[in-house]
Amino acid sequence: MSTESTGSDADAAVTVTQDAAAEALGLIESEGLDTDVAGLRLFVQQGGCAGLSYGMRFDDEPESDDAIVEQHGLRVFVDPASQNYVGGSKLQYEGGLQGAGFHVENPNVVSECGCGESFRT
Repeated sequence: MSTESTGSDADAAVTVTQDAAAEALGLIESEGLDTDVAGLRLFVQQGGCAGLSYGMRFDDEPESDDAIVEQHGLRVFVDPASQNYVGGSKLQYEGGLQGAGFHVENPNVVSECGCGESFRT
């Protein structure tokens, strides 16, 4: 099951801010990957004090059952199990004095741990 989506699709697995897409595309290119095929994989894994945590990595290509969201030139791959947890989320890139990084704003979260690294739905 593959879903192609564009910038304003409300049913997208995730939405991606322009800053997050630009940062991720730069990192993908620095890894020598083809941004037309490769993308950022967003997944949920067991762990953290609240029970679940986000993971991200670059993949050469999507798996056959991934939801694929393309926004601002960035392809985001989400596996079916993770989609249950991150559907409707927004991927952002934040910079600042405390450090820069990607952040998932997830409307499905009912509680987070104190450090914000893990969550529960």
